Amino acid sequence: MRILVVGSGGREHALCWKLAASPLCDALFCAPGNAGIAEDATCVAVAATDLDGIVALAQKERIGFVVVGPEDPLCLGLVDRLEAAGIPAFGPSKAAAELEGSKGFMKDLTTKAGIPTAAYGRFTDLDAAHAHVRARGAPIVVKADGLAAGKGVVVATTVDEALAAIDEIMGKRRYGAAGAEIVVEEFLEGEEASVFALCDGKTALPLGIAQDHKRAFDGDKGPNTGGMGAYSPAPLVDEALAQRIMTEIIRPTLMAMGAAGRPFKGVLYAGLMIGPKGPRLLEFNVRFGDPETQVLLPRLRSDLLPALVAARDGELDQVDLRWHADPAITVVMAAKGYPEAPEKGSEIRNLDVAETSEQGVVIFHAATRREGDRLLANGGRVLNVTAMGRDLVEARARAYRAIDRIDWPGGFYRKDIAARALRA
Repeated sequence: MRILVVGSGGREHALCWKLAASPLCDALFCAPGNAGIAEDATCVAVAATDLDGIVALAQKERIGFVVVGPEDPLCLGLVDRLEAAGIPAFGPSKAAAELEGSKGFMKDLTTKAGIPTAAYGRFTDLDAAHAHVRARGAPIVVKADGLAAGKGVVVATTVDEALAAIDEIMGKRRYGAAGAEIVVEEFLEGEEASVFALCDGKTALPLGIAQDHKRAFDGDKGPNTGGMGAYSPAPLVDEALAQRIMTEIIRPTLMAMGAAGRPFKGVLYAGLMIGPKGPRLLEFNVRFGDPETQVLLPRLRSDLLPALVAARDGELDQVDLRWHADPAITVVMAAKGYPEAPEKGSEIRNLDVAETSEQGVVIFHAATRREGDRLLANGGRVLNVTAMGRDLVEARARAYRAIDRIDWPGGFYRKDIAARALRA
């Protein structure tokens, strides 16, 4: 098969790395890709949100299967466009992608279906939102309804903080049109986990469990980010709880989407709070997680490509996935100033040494570019240093030893990824 991966981040590098290893892959392209992805695929400078450009590229290169990585092109309807052009594609339709594209839609659908989630209100009026917060009190959660690159969520510990978040998101439109409507939610106690399932419209196949770290700095301090690191499996979710999540959350959502005339095909990513009342849904994403993909795919023993094709074709009931028992961890190295104002253009050295000096280490590029022989940072989250080991202690030690060998004064990273799991 001739395959095209759409996207340019660490998730897409992990997808390209895994798909390139498939015996079914004859040629691999990525649009637009990055400097690391270029080592596994032919990168073509077409933006992920340029739907016309992606369709034209797929036609020109005689692509037999497209894997769409990021949420933006999914919510814009890229899969619909590709399928209409006769090009098989993995990912949800525009209508199904609204599970991530609108938090209000997701809350309405899951609440109607009886799926356990936080109590909420939807607002397009500032005064009404303010009144709701004053009536409910704090802590309380304020979310932009639309896509905000993982940053449109404020967990407010005081009423004043929540009111300020409403003004920032909806009043000042900090995240643009994504904040035209907001969702205000009950604060849930517990510990977060990410659960993934491959879906074909009617069947959901477990795709692993991970925990990520959203805050920028050690000790869960600082602003929310797209994710500063992750590990898999998550000791928090045992087999019995994993089965409960599939039964109470994943499969009912798949049924509800079908009943709503929006059959869901692709990756369903449930962000969950595991607390005293059991698993409760925080949000859905409609694609592979980032940075969770960087720890899930190294643990996958099976060929990923046939599973993705089966999801698109409605044949997941014929698929069985096998996994390595060894855990994996990834540590995000970000450019200084991230997430507010990351500094681009700083040089990164010694990646080859870092990757080859430790067994079980692979470095996925999230935002890099080449300038001659120099490797430069080209975004906020720049590298994902991933390692496997016999246990989480060994995997973690390998990842941080690899980081110690990377020469990048312009970057920073958290030093406590997976520390909570090791204390448990």
